[in-house]
Order: sequence, then C-alpha cells, then structure tokens
Amino acid sequence: MNRTVAPFLAAFLLMATNAEAEPRTSYGLSVFGDLKYGPDFTHFDYVNPNAPKGGTIKLRDLDSFDTVNPFLLKGNPALINGDKGGDSFFNFTQLMTRSYDEPDAVYGLLAETVTIDDQGQWVEFNLRPTARFHDDTPITAEDVAFTFNTLKEKGHPRYSLLYKDIISANVLDPHKIRFEFRDDALTRDLPYQVAVMPILSKASFENREFAVTTMEPLLGSGPYKLARVSPGRTLRYERVKDHWAENLPVHKGRFNFDVIQVDYYRDRTIALEAFFAGEYDFREEFTSRSWATEYENKPAVRKGYIKQDVLEDETLTGLQAFFMNSRRAPFDNIEVREAFGLLFDFEWTNRNLFYGLYDRLGSAFENSEMKATGLPSPAELDLLTPFRESLPDAVFTQEFTPSRTDGTGNICEQIRAALKLFEAAGWTVENKRLVNEAREQMKVEFLLYEQSFTRIINPYVANLKRVGIDASIRILDSASWQNRVREFDFDIVVRRFPQPQVPGVEQRDWWGSKSADVTGGLNIAGVKNAAVDALVEKIIDAKSRQELTTAASALDRVLMWSYYFIPQWYNSSHFVAYWDKFGQPSAKKPGFDRAVLHSWWYDEAKAEELSRQQGN
Repeated sequence: MNRTVAPFLAAFLLMATNAEAEPRTSYGLSVFGDLKYGPDFTHFDYVNPNAPKGGTIKLRDLDSFDTVNPFLLKGNPALINGDKGGDSFFNFTQLMTRSYDEPDAVYGLLAETVTIDDQGQWVEFNLRPTARFHDDTPITAEDVAFTFNTLKEKGHPRYSLLYKDIISANVLDPHKIRFEFRDDALTRDLPYQVAVMPILSKASFENREFAVTTMEPLLGSGPYKLARVSPGRTLRYERVKDHWAENLPVHKGRFNFDVIQVDYYRDRTIALEAFFAGEYDFREEFTSRSWATEYENKPAVRKGYIKQDVLEDETLTGLQAFFMNSRRAPFDNIEVREAFGLLFDFEWTNRNLFYGLYDRLGSAFENSEMKATGLPSPAELDLLTPFRESLPDAVFTQEFTPSRTDGTGNICEQIRAALKLFEAAGWTVENKRLVNEAREQMKVEFLLYEQSFTRIINPYVANLKRVGIDASIRILDSASWQNRVREFDFDIVVRRFPQPQVPGVEQRDWWGSKSADVTGGLNIAGVKNAAVDALVEKIIDAKSRQELTTAASALDRVLMWSYYFIPQWYNSSHFVAYWDKFGQPSAKKPGFDRAVLHSWWYDEAKAEELSRQQGN
C-alpha cells in the first residue's frame, strides 16, 4: 500500500466524545484531537460513493513467494495489500479501519463501537452481528480472541512485541470482547494495535496448523477473497459480491475492482518491459533512472495509452538506510560507523544515478515536525541530560546534518576526516590496506537480494577501497537473504522502515535493546542503548502531540549522532504509471495513501476506447 518492503503499524490514542471520568464509547479513535468525520458520515471524502463495480486491475511484484500466510516469520509471504506482511484488507477484516485523509484516525468496521476505560486499563469492542467470513459463518468475539492469542503465541515475533502489554482477550458475549492491559502498561498504542489486527477464523484452524507455510489461502472476511494461487507466480483476488461491509460508510465507494491480480517477475527490467507491453496495468516506479529515462520514448506512453502521474505524499517519510550491524566488529565502534557515513557520496549519487530526483534523508522522522532541528529545546534536554555521560557531546551541542560533498566525486576532505576516525578506533593505513593492531585488513560485505542496487553501491564500495577497506557486494536469492538478515548474519544491509504518522510501540521493535537479539526482529542495527530505550518509552507514553514531538526529536538526535545507519534518500511523491482504463475520484487524493486499489475503478468506456486505439 505504500513504498515499503516490510514492516507496518501506527499508534493511536482514543479521542473521547466527552471528557468525563467514565468509560468512553465512540465510533472511532484518533490521536490528540477531533475526528474529521462525524458519527453520521456516509463515506470518506476521497472516494466516489457511486463508483461502479467491475473489471480487473493487474499489478506486479518482484521475486517470488512460498507462502500465503503473512503472519509468520517463516517463508517469503505473498503480496498482501501491496505490502508484504502489511495491513491485510484484501482478505481479512479488522476491527477498525484507516481514514487516509487524516494522519491518525480509524473508524469502526467489524467493531461498531469501541469503549475505553477512563483509567486506560482495558478496551472493549462491540461487534456487528452481520459480519461474516467468506464461508458465510459469523465473525464472533471468540474469533477475535483466538486471533489475538494465536498471533501473540505463534505468530511472527513482532506480534509478541506489539501485544506484550495486553494480558488477555476476554469474551463478554458473542459480539463483545474486552482486552485487558497490564497495570503498568503505557496504553496509548494498545487500543489501536488491537483495532487494526486482521481477524482469523477459529473454526478454520480446527483441522489445519497455523504456524506453517502454506499455499492454501487462509479463510478471510475482507472485501476480497484470495481465489487462486499459482505458487511463486500469480495471486488472484476476487471481490466478494454482496459483502457484509459493502454499504458501511468506511467501505462505500471503495474496493471497486472485481478482480485484482498480482503477477510476479524475477527481474526488474523484464517487469518494466512487461508493463509497456500491457501485461499488467499499474506500477509505482521506485527507480529514478527508469522514471527519468525509460518511459517517454515508449510507444504506449507517446500515444497516451499509458499515463504518468506524480502523486503528493504527505506522510512522515520512512527511514531508508545502509544499516550497519553493531553486534560485530568493526561496526561495534562508533568512530568506524561515523567514518563509513563520511565515505558515502550522496550528492554524486543523486546527480549521476538519480537524475537529481531525490533529497537526502537526515532524520529518522524526516518530513515532519518530529525531525530534530537546531539545538535541543529545554524539554528535550530534560529527557537527554540523565544520559549525558553515555551520549556523544554533539547530541547537546550541534544540529545533525549528513556529510555533504560538491557532487563532483572529489571527497578528499571526507577521506581525511574518515581516516582520523579510523585511527581513533585503532585502524591505520599500511601498504594501502586499512589494518588493526593485528595487521588484519578491515573487511565488510554489503548483502543484497537484487542485482539492480549494485550500480548504487559500487561507487560507495570504490570510496571504501580508496581508504584501504576490503569492501564487497554479495547477492543472494531473496529467501537466503531473508534468512541471513533474520539471524543478523551480515555486515551491511539496505532496509526501509515506514514511519507511522504517530510513532509508538513499533519503535521498540526497531530500536529497543530487548529486540536487538530477537530472531526475525526489526532492530536490524542491533541498537542497545539505555537512552534510546528510555526515549522510546517516552514516545509511547506521550499524552499530547507536543510531548510526542519532544520525545521523538530527542530520540532522533541520539540515533543520528550514534551512527547506527547511513541515511540514504527520500522522495515526498509517488511516481505512478498506468494504462488509461481507470476512473478516479474527482476529490483530492488523500494525503496519507495513494489509494489506488481502494478508490479507483475500472472505466469500461475508457477501456473500450483504449482497445479501439490499439486496434484490438
């Protein structure tokens, strides 16, 4: 659904309809402010409530898949909702669903209402009796409880981290469930975490195992059913006719295609040429060189059959970076990590490889008010000062900005600075080799799963070799790469983490000490830092947007000045291309999603005209 490879949950606080000290019931949840839509809203503003249903849209994904169970650590899961392992609204129903023209709101879907204890010790969801799984069996509170317990106990390790402060799911009646929180839990995130949990059928697992990879689709309840799986090659989703939620305000005008088909390609170049040949209908372009050079001269583009759009993206930019494994030498040393950052020449890369289309990332919370700027505020200092002895002085005295070059490829100044840092860390140049006291040359490996990224890393490798480092690239198949990363068996990998609009409990998984050694966890860099742990908890516990901004900015300073990763680049727009046979709402695109799969529709008149022009 977004520009992201993996990871996928935001954090929300209940917006009460009144401020009285009693349990509060609402039709939606929001953070630190009012909900945009009132209790009687009929549809989201960014959809066409009268959009026609029908037709097919074909998409593409890269590489392959060996399971359609997205809830496990095992296997390479198939595309679900455009995001491997992401919110699964194709197949699965959630208790509440996102509004994409608000940064931080969810509204009732399976749950008609939500009630939160005034002390923050529990949350209750009242379920719609009309909700059904795809086999027409009712969705009950037993299914919700089963899902929670199964994901927490048998699912991907991220679920146990997300739900660790939720102690139980108690069925109060067939259509009401209560989640109890730990007494000392930081509860702002917890109602949201269960609200967006995809619901599984308890009965469907009476005769099948949950914790196994499988090509047999799980029983779902969403607007689409996974109807056909060609292992490793194709997924076919079919719209559920007369779906139980079709006329709810949160679904009105959405999910309009009768069929969504996802075809897999093992090679990017072949996938792009297949698009120009009409093998699939829509793609978001993530390769700047392709967007700048490989579209305009194609016949289908010149003749107007394929349209190109740049869609604004108001979301907090995710973090894409070279992650260095601080669990092992040489990256267990901060001077070494800083030196590696100096030797990455973004300006040359952007000019020569990206056609100037990207900006440099300089924050874990880029493109938001949570990005640390200037010197720490008094409120930030209150959070940072207790850890002053263990933090770099620059956290308190300087604004972080990544090293800049003039883009010519001349990085002599950066090389001199890097060599001083290497020397401070015990590494010196001897016979054009950077060696330690035992005369062992520094050796590092970039671990990749696709060939296309080598053109970006090769110039960086050349810079590393200039200072005597034995730097290399290893390309593995996707499954082997995933296994190596899950076991933290790497030196440097490239990853991207999409930041939620309201950062919260997911930060524990990305940066928390307790997640650093959890197999399959997302603390890729191996961060174990008491200041980081404390600041993450401050983010989770924030009671106002200002508190959240302060804590996130303080965390940003610690992460950036600790050089756990080398920030790469970002683009605050979506580059999309599509065959001209789709209708789009006249309203402005929602700022927090490109919304293609759940607001566009198949336009029969356009499709017929396109076919006529092509002579079909």
